[in-house]
Amino acid sequence: MHPTIEKVTNEIIERSHPTRSAYLKYIDGIAKKDPIRSGMGCGNLAHGFAACSATEKADLTGNQKANIAIITSYNDMLSAHQPYKDAPDLIKAAIREAGGVAQVAGGVPAMCDGITQGQAGMELSLFSRDLIAMTTAIGMSHNMFDGALYLGVCDKIVPGLLIGALSFGHLPAIFIPAGPMPSGMTNKEKARARQDYAVGKIGRAELLAAESASYHSAGTCTFYGTANSNQMMMELMGLHLPGSSFINPYTPLRDELTKAAAKQVLKFTALGDDYRPIAHVVCEKAIVNAVIGLLATGGSTNHTMHLVAIARASGIVLNWDDFDNLSKVIPQLAKIYPNGPADVNHFQAAGGLGVLIAELLKHGLLHQDILTVADERGMSSYSQEPKLINDKLVWEAVPAASLDPEVLSSVEKPFAAGGGLHVMHGNLGRGISKLSAVSEDHQIVQAPAIVFDDQEELLAAFKRGELEKDFIAVIRFQGPRANGMPELHKLTPPLGVLQDKGFKVALVTDGRMSGASGKVPSVIHLCPECEMGGSLAKVLNGDIISLNLQTGDINVLVDEAEFNARVPLPNSAKNHHYGMGREMFGGFRLGASSAETGASNLFLVD
Repeated sequence: MHPTIEKVTNEIIERSHPTRSAYLKYIDGIAKKDPIRSGMGCGNLAHGFAACSATEKADLTGNQKANIAIITSYNDMLSAHQPYKDAPDLIKAAIREAGGVAQVAGGVPAMCDGITQGQAGMELSLFSRDLIAMTTAIGMSHNMFDGALYLGVCDKIVPGLLIGALSFGHLPAIFIPAGPMPSGMTNKEKARARQDYAVGKIGRAELLAAESASYHSAGTCTFYGTANSNQMMMELMGLHLPGSSFINPYTPLRDELTKAAAKQVLKFTALGDDYRPIAHVVCEKAIVNAVIGLLATGGSTNHTMHLVAIARASGIVLNWDDFDNLSKVIPQLAKIYPNGPADVNHFQAAGGLGVLIAELLKHGLLHQDILTVADERGMSSYSQEPKLINDKLVWEAVPAASLDPEVLSSVEKPFAAGGGLHVMHGNLGRGISKLSAVSEDHQIVQAPAIVFDDQEELLAAFKRGELEKDFIAVIRFQGPRANGMPELHKLTPPLGVLQDKGFKVALVTDGRMSGASGKVPSVIHLCPECEMGGSLAKVLNGDIISLNLQTGDINVLVDEAEFNARVPLPNSAKNHHYGMGREMFGGFRLGASSAETGASNLFLVD
């Protein structure tokens, strides 16, 4: 094991000891050898299986068969979740065949940041994660279940499901992905169309045609944003069946993997001899594996919040310094858009996560000794890939090396020596930057600030031609407590246009960008946020800001005494607390923690 990984892991274990021990003590005290429902009253149980078939009622009346919960994010509007439509029937049949019972215990909301991007609804997006966790807990709270299967894919859904699942950490759990849609228009062509539209080269009809050619069928979007980073992390933590993350929906292999996951969870209930509760799967080493996977693949910045919140749900205290320290030793091994032209289907064809995991394990860059949902307990099983041979699902060893070194490389020849995420620090606070998609000549910017309190203000200034110069855009009051921390991905095309014209531009904000944002240098998630008196609220138009993504420095070059004497400016933007349901989320805004502590209002760790 690489000494830095070992050191970071031990530091996490040590600082987490009080909370992790308390969590496991509680969880282990809930576990019981008999079916959970055996302790229920007759009226409770009758309500629990009233809608079941006579056979299922007989099975649930007895104390022999396990009952598996299905928590699903299915809806038929969102491409990523539409493939889950028939999954409950597949799961129920597979579990019945394997000697158990399954019930759909609940559904969780699933919103799409691609639809709400730049819209008022985006201000509910981050908080939907905690709402999903709470909804998961409601479904599981009927306490009828001996294990669970979680069906979710996209940005907030998987973290929310996992946080909720960890409240029921005494149960085994497997996450079932839906898979990415087949490749359509390339992401590079789509990005070019967006920039052409921003400068008036094409109209709305041409832009819509381009977007529709990119997002064209059922399945997850094919770029490497938060959704596909989710799938990677579930596999690196051992919560998916090996090799299942990026298999396209509506294929025989996808269906067989869903059925196999259903049968697999039955093996790990407390009723058998191989009890594997999710509380023990999601351990400190598994969390470190997820961070390593994120860095090695150039994954989404959103997970610098989501992984922190997930860790805290299991009593583990993960912080941004852990990301930063690991980033210095984890090489970037994948080039998937926005870090390169390929999409996740190309990555899968090159060898996918199996080849990546094998490469990391070979060089001591990944913890092998973790509990997983594969037959074998360690990560070695995840260097295998699923195949259908004579209609039978089998796992075989992945290729010895990448089949496309331009998409998936090796430790000996990485795309970059370090991971793509840095912690930024200076007199403007602490934040995050993703430099894996930013070319080296744009990683250092020093320019005057132009201050905005709303992304629409920047877009209007761009359309008026006022931004044809070097500048750093400061977008304030975009943190969790201010307005729910919406993604600001809508700003990428105009800033990209200005960068292509030769201007030095960058973005600094206490908000966040899309997990797919790329070539424009940015410092995001700045803490403390402006709503809580953060230094960014003191920046004035014309102040020179210096940012260096390579060293992790972010400073406003104003005399220290003068800057300290400034009073933070108030939020001048229009009210973001009403309309589109936002008025109902006041409690979420008021209770939200900082981005660095997970941007959560669940208070997962005292």
